Amino acid sequence: MRGTGQLPKFEEDMYRCDKDDDLFLIPTAEVPLTNLYAGEVIPESELPKRICAYSACFRREAGSYGKDTRGLLRLHQFNKVEMVYFAHPEKSYEDHEELTRFGEKLLEKLGLPYHRLALCKGDLGFGAAKCYDLEVYAPVEKKWLEVSSCSNFEDYQARRANIKTKIGGKNVYVHTLNGSGLATPRVMVGICDNYQQKDGSLKIPEVLRPYMGGLSPISKQQVPLDLLFFLHQSVLREITIFF
Repeated sequence: MRGTGQLPKFEEDMYRCDKDDDLFLIPTAEVPLTNLYAGEVIPESELPKRICAYSACFRREAGSYGKDTRGLLRLHQFNKVEMVYFAHPEKSYEDHEELTRFGEKLLEKLGLPYHRLALCKGDLGFGAAKCYDLEVYAPVEKKWLEVSSCSNFEDYQARRANIKTKIGGKNVYVHTLNGSGLATPRVMVGICDNYQQKDGSLKIPEVLRPYMGGLSPISKQQVPLDLLFFLHQSVLREITIFF
């Protein structure tokens, strides 16, 4: 948690299991993935090193002040695929563009209207040097929903976790990047809003149909659990293909 910057600043936003054991539930798979290489020197020839994971995520959302606390928009527990890069310090901004495009390609495959936002300095997390948000438009909600946040931390996390590479015979800190392979509950809202039919059934995005035996549409009684399960499987498969 300290290596990736969640502690000490964001402790109030996380669930702590047992103070005697000093254990926390992860808010994102970025935490264990980044720390896989804590204290190590990654060979320059292996950069960029791309890894991903599908995990449960837990967030207290203590700073949300009751905003969107019901429904799928702001959950205390949700599942997500996370993408992490360990990048060459001179090429991390190129890799940041590639990482963000992976998230965009997933949204394009799902056929959802989206846009990319470059965050201004005042909206950046304190550890990030640059960040793009990917937002999907939900017409029923009449707003854009953030479904991915792709950040370049330069060497901020690498210094905290002591992750280096050797360049020209000298050990230097790598740059770390991460991005959501889509926050699936909000993508679920986007699919329901954009693909719902007049009779309440849901047309299935074409990329998901192979996971559902070609079934489309599905009745409104089937939507909540069936679609969410297959959405997780599809996103994980597609990101694995990219990487």
